[in-house]
Amino acid sequence: MNLRESARFAVRGVMANKLRSLLTMSGILIGVAAVIILIAAGTGASASVQKSVSGLGSNTLTITSTATGAGSRGGGRGPGGAGGGAAGGLGALGGAAGRTGAPGGAGGAPGGPGGAGGGPGGAGGAPGGAGGGAGGAGAASSSSVNNGTLIEQPQLTLNDAEALVDPVQAPDVSSVAPVVTAPSVTATYEGASHTVGTFTGTTPSYLTNDNDSLQTGVAFTDSDYTARNRVCLMGTTAATDLIGGDGTAMLGQNVQFNGVNYQVIGILSAKGSSGAQDQDDRVIAPLTAVQDTLTGYGNITSISVKTASADTVTAAQDEVTSILNARHHVTAANEDFSIFNPTSILSALGTITGVFTILLGGVAGISLLVGGIGVMNIMLVTVTERTREIGIRKAIGAQKADIVGQFLMEAVMLSVFGGLIGVIIGVIVGQFKFGTFQLVVAPYSVVLAFGVSVAIGLFFGIYPANRAASLRPIDALRYE
Repeated sequence: MNLRESARFAVRGVMANKLRSLLTMSGILIGVAAVIILIAAGTGASASVQKSVSGLGSNTLTITSTATGAGSRGGGRGPGGAGGGAAGGLGALGGAAGRTGAPGGAGGAPGGPGGAGGGPGGAGGAPGGAGGGAGGAGAASSSSVNNGTLIEQPQLTLNDAEALVDPVQAPDVSSVAPVVTAPSVTATYEGASHTVGTFTGTTPSYLTNDNDSLQTGVAFTDSDYTARNRVCLMGTTAATDLIGGDGTAMLGQNVQFNGVNYQVIGILSAKGSSGAQDQDDRVIAPLTAVQDTLTGYGNITSISVKTASADTVTAAQDEVTSILNARHHVTAANEDFSIFNPTSILSALGTITGVFTILLGGVAGISLLVGGIGVMNIMLVTVTERTREIGIRKAIGAQKADIVGQFLMEAVMLSVFGGLIGVIIGVIVGQFKFGTFQLVVAPYSVVLAFGVSVAIGLFFGIYPANRAASLRPIDALRYE
C-alpha cells in the first residue's frame, strides 16, 4: 500500500471520532502555543532591558566621583587650619606694625576658623602686638588639625574632562561632555509649576553621547555654551505637565527655573521609562548658564565619554582610567572615581534574560510532552477499538509496514494539525502589548515548537502502530 493510500486511511480514522481527535490535538496545540508565547515573553523582556540600557548609550562611558579615605589629592590643611594660618599671618602683620610705631591694630578682630587675626585699626603699638598674639594663636590652631588624616572629598573638574580629549593618550575616545546636575529645580510657566526630575548642564556633545534627538526645535550650540546663553531643551514629560497637549507648544517659550528665565529652544524626543525613572522628565541646558544661575562654580557631577565604536568601549575605559589616575595621583587600589560601562551591564543582563527565556521554554516544553502522552494514549485506545479491522486487513494481505504506516500517519496528522493551530495562536498572541511591555516572537521558537510537535507525533505513535502491526490475524478476527 502506497503513501497516498495510508494517508486516506489515516484521515478516515481521524475523522471517525471528531471530538476525540479534537481533544487530542488540543494537547499539542496548547503546548506549541505555550512555547511560542513564553519564549516571546522572555525575548520581549530581554529586548526591553537592552533598549533601556542602550538608551543610555551603548558605547558611552559615564564617570562619577566616589568617596575614598585616602586623601587622594594630597594631605593638606583642612578648612580650619587654612583659615587659622591666614588669620595668623594677618595678626603677625599687625604685631609688626605695633612695634615700629606705625598704625597698628586697635584690637584683634575675629579671624578665619581656627584662629583670630589683627585687623587694621587706630594708632597704637600695643594693640597691634595683641593682634600679633592673636595671630599666633591662629597659627597654633592651624597646626593642631593638620595631622595628615583628613579625607579629601573626591572631585571631577572641567580640566579632567578636557584632559580626556587627547588623541595620543585616548585615541578611542570620540567625544567628551562634562555634566553638572542642578538639584531641586522647579519650573514655572504662566502659573503652572513642575518639579524637574533631572536638570542637566552640559555641552552640545552630550546629546550625541546620550543618544538624544529632538522632535522639534534645535539643539544649543557651542556659541550658546561660550556666550552663557540661558536656553534649554525640555523633555516631553516636563513640557506636557507645564503646557499640556504633547508638550511641543512649549517651544520658544520662556520658563522660569528656580526663578531664572530660560528659553525653550527644543523639545527632546521621548525615551520612555527606565524602571521607576522617567527619562523624559528632564531639562538640558548649557553648563556655563547652569553654573551661572543654579549650581554655582565648582566641581562637576560626572563626565560622559563617547567611544569611537561599541567594540572599543573596553579600550577607551582603560585609557580614561589611566589618564584620571595620573591626574588624581591614585592607583587602582584607591581610585576616587568610578566608570559605568553599559557593555558589561548589557552582557550580564543578556545572560540573565537568556536563562529566563530558557526556563520559560522548558516549562512550555513540559506541556508539549503531556500533549504527546495524550496522543499515545488515544492511539492505544484506537488500536484496541479497531483490532478486528486490523485482523481483516492482515488476512487479505496487508503487510506489517502497511499497518504501521497507517497508525503512525494518524498520530503524525494529529500532531501536525494541532501544531499548526498552536503556531497560529502563538504568533497572534505574541503580537500583544501589555502596558509598556511588548511580546517579541522569536522565529526560532516557531520552528522549534512545530518541529517538536511533529517529532512527538512520530515518537509517541510508534509504539501503538507497532502494537497494531504485531497482532496475529486469527487473534484479531476473534477479538470482540
